[in-house]
This record gives sequence, C-alpha cells and structure tokens, in this order.
Amino acid sequence: MKRILKYLWKYKLLYIIPIISMFIAIALDMFNPVIYQKIIDDVIKGGNHGILSKLLLALLGITIGRAVFGYIREFLFDYAGSKVTFDIRNDLFRHIQKLPFNYFDGINTGELMSRTTEDINNIWNAIGFAIMFFIEQILYLIIATTLLLTIDWKLALICLSIMPPMLYLAMKLEKKIGEAYEKLSDQSAVLNTTAQENLAGVRLVKAFGREKYELEKFFKQNQENYELNLNQARIWGKYHPVIEFFSNLVLVVVISVGGIFVVGNQITLGELVKFNGYIMMLIWPLRLMGWLTNIIARCNASAKRIFAIMDIEPEIKNPPNPVFPTKIQGKIVFDNVSFKYKDQYVLKNINLHVEPGSTIAIMGTTGAGKTSMVNLIGRYYDCTEGRVLFDGVDVKSLDLEFLRDNISVVMQDTFLFSDTIEENIKFATGNVRTEEFDKVVVESQVDEFVKEMEEGYQTVIGERGIGLSGGQKQRISIARALLKKAKVLILDDATSALDMETEYQIQKALEKRKDITKIIIAHRISAVKNADEIIVLDKGEIVERGSHKALLMKKGKYYEIYCEQFKDLDISIDGLKEGVI
Repeated sequence: MKRILKYLWKYKLLYIIPIISMFIAIALDMFNPVIYQKIIDDVIKGGNHGILSKLLLALLGITIGRAVFGYIREFLFDYAGSKVTFDIRNDLFRHIQKLPFNYFDGINTGELMSRTTEDINNIWNAIGFAIMFFIEQILYLIIATTLLLTIDWKLALICLSIMPPMLYLAMKLEKKIGEAYEKLSDQSAVLNTTAQENLAGVRLVKAFGREKYELEKFFKQNQENYELNLNQARIWGKYHPVIEFFSNLVLVVVISVGGIFVVGNQITLGELVKFNGYIMMLIWPLRLMGWLTNIIARCNASAKRIFAIMDIEPEIKNPPNPVFPTKIQGKIVFDNVSFKYKDQYVLKNINLHVEPGSTIAIMGTTGAGKTSMVNLIGRYYDCTEGRVLFDGVDVKSLDLEFLRDNISVVMQDTFLFSDTIEENIKFATGNVRTEEFDKVVVESQVDEFVKEMEEGYQTVIGERGIGLSGGQKQRISIARALLKKAKVLILDDATSALDMETEYQIQKALEKRKDITKIIIAHRISAVKNADEIIVLDKGEIVERGSHKALLMKKGKYYEIYCEQFKDLDISIDGLKEGVI
C-alpha cells in the first residue's frame, strides 16, 4: 500500500476538495440527532411549537447539504482514483514492454491480462471508494463516541463494551478473506489462461476433435475456481452474521437500558433518541468494516502482484552512455560468441563476419540454435561469452532503441494484429501510406492476393491473421519488414509457407536490395542457395560454412540435406561441376 500512496500523493491537491466536503458532510450529520432531540423534548413534550418550522428547515438544509457535499466527495474521490489507476496501469504496461524476451518465455498471457485488468480494478475499488469511506467511518466512530460519552457516560460505556468483539471479528475477517482472495486471484489467472488458449486455438481443437479434452481441462480449472469462491463465501458466512448479531445487540441494549434511564429521569426521551442516532453512527462503521476490509484486502493482494512485476529488473538495459553511430552500414560480427539459456549452452564459439549488403544463410536441424543466434543481434537476449558487433560496436554499448530501429525482423512465429492489412504492414513505421509502401507490397507479393479482395488493403483480418493462409501472413510480414528500411534484414524461416514461385519472386526482389545486409534462416535449399555464405549449425556450433556449390562438394551435412530434399530428382554431383545445379 505504501507504493500506492506515492501515486496518491501525486494528486494530493485533487483530494483537498473531496476531503473538505467529507468533513462538512460528517459535521452536518452530527446535527441531525440534536434536532431530533429538540423536536421531542422542546416541541412535542415542551409544547414550543414555534421552533418546529425552523427545526424542520434545518433538517431540510442538512439533507440538501449532505447530498451536495456527498456528491462532490464521491465524484472527486472516484475521479482522483481513476487518475491514479490510469497511471498505475500505464506504468505497469510500460514496464512490461521493457522486460526481455526470457521473461515472456516463462509467463502466460492470461496472468498478465489479469494483472492489467482485474488487479488494477481492485485497486480502483479501494482508492476510489473503500479507503476514503473507511477513513470517513473512522471519523464517525471517534466523533460519535465522544458525543455519546457527553450524553450519558454510563449508557455509553455499556454499549461500547459490546463493540470490541465486533472489531475483533472484523479484523479476523480481513485476514481470512485476504488470504482466500489471494488464492482465488492466482487461480483466476490460470483459468483465464486456459480459456484464452482454448479460444485462440479453437480451430486446432476442432481439427483434432479434442473438444471433450479441452472441456474437461476447463471444467477442472473452473471447479477449482468454484471451490475457492465457495471457501471465500464460507469465511464471509462464518464471521459476518456474528458481527450482525453484536450490532443488533447494541440496539437492544440502548432501548432496554436507555428506557430504564428515561423512566428514572436520568436522561430525557429526546436524549435517548439523540443517543440512538449517534449509536447508529458507530454501528454502521462496524457493520461495514468487514466489507471495507475485504475490498482493501483485495487491493493489497492485487498491489503486491502488480508491483512484483514492476520490481523485476530488466536484464537487458540501455547502457549508461549509449553509442549512436553516425553512419550505419549493416556489418555484423560474431566474435567467439557463446550463449546459455537456462544453464544450457545453446550456442558455442560462434565466429562470423557479415559484410554490409551481403546475404548470409543459416541452416540446421530444429534446436540447432539458428533463432538464438539472430536474436543476439538485436539484443533480445545477451550473449553469455564473446561479443556481437554492429558496425564495429558491441551491441551492448549501443542505444537499444537505435539498434533495433536499424534491424528489421520477420519472426518465425508470424504475428498479425486484428486490424487492416495496410495498418499491419505500416506497423513498423506508423507512417502514412507512401510510394515505398506500394513498392514493398509488390516485392513481397502481397499485392497479388490483396487486389483480389473486395476491400483491398482496408480488409480487416482476424486475431493473429485468422482468415489468411500461412503464406499470405508471411508475405505481409515480409512487406512490413521491408517497409521499415533498416540496414539489417533478418528472415527467420520467413518463406516456409510460400510456394516455390512466390518464394522465387521474393528472392529476386531481395537480391536487388544491395544496400541492406540480409540474414536468412531457412530449412529449404531453395531459400538459401543464392546466399553469399551458408552457415550450417549443429548443436549450437558451426559445423560447415561456404557457398552452395562449395558445401555440396564437401558432401557433409548440407549435402545430406540437399540429397534429402532433391532425392526425387536425377541430378548428380557431376551435374554440379558442369554447372547444371
């Protein structure tokens, strides 16, 4: 809660008016029992009917004043609370954006969604309403207790002696309900993830006929959620009725003992009514204490989870004095690079020089370290040993934003947003549509299929590109990367879903771009054979390197891949010598 108070302090001036309104509303409330006393003692019993109209006008004025100042208090507290949660949500989302790739390797989307929605809403409920209402009830307790003691201290002490158990039970309820809610919130994140993954992959589920399995998995999580909700209800049911019993017992004592005091002329009937009015100001806070503490407990649990994320220190940070090269060429050097992931070496002793404007291809079996290798260039991960140099400067010394601005990537997992095709292509730049846009959609063969669509580039695609084929999604991703006009272009298995003709046309377009350095990861020989140098990785090490022809002549791993892919073709190595291949 201390961290939340720092956000509240930022808007301290905004809280002045509602706090003043709250004090005025409480002060007005304190006059109500006094007026009731005068109506009973002075008007009804004393016969002073002349002051009745003034007393009734006073009650009307208090009622209107309470409504006006109550509105001001409620609106401004809610407004300030919204400003605070707006800042917290922005700071949380901004911090999540700074976290490195490896953080997202170990967390699911559903949990982060729960943090940014449900947990933020819990904080708003507390700071926009519950905390200030809690403070208001404490003020009622203090002022009303003082006034009760001035009316009749003996009756006051008798009534107050019943209230400590109520307070104890309220505090007990807060502790129990807080623990229960924390478990429930964690489990809700798991439930959200299960539902989100199922809905995102509903086509795969149906294709494999796994609806029953997914239903059972969801029902299991939902049953656990139900049990935790039920446990929370049991806690509430155990303590709240007892609190209600004690609050009603206080009223019984006031009527019984107070009635005896009135008969014995120790207090007047009007004073008893006034006493009862102030007692109600004590009872209500105690009755609401469990509910308020429940909201505050949820806020506290949510704040812990949110700030636990915000306390995660990004492993990959901008250097204290980042370097900004004046001229970008696109030269990449791996200088004896090794990389560990979860204490396992993924890359070992990688040495590679990629000259500006050249094309380097990387091949290897699944898990050989191909994607890990290119991920080190943009500092999505940092190498464990050695250096990765960008135009002669260690990437760890470069400004992170500057570095990534000069690298364009088509990732293995093609991701498109639920937006128009045009906006998805413009994502890398955010600029208006230009001649360059029209150029890259032709080069990437996007224009070929988009021109057949009724709404063209304004066609809205579904979540993650649902509705498009794998090849169409890859073409849009390539267009997006080319539009960025970065000096280094990384294609991570970017043409695997394309037909041979489309792949060939895109390769021809890329070969014309002599001003950019191209690093291509692929499994198909057709995608890499024209590269200046081909790197073959195996278990994180470079086992072969050279041109397409040179590697075929070696008859090593690359040759094995070639033979496997072209086994149905009657082409011998002699054909290679004669220039057939």
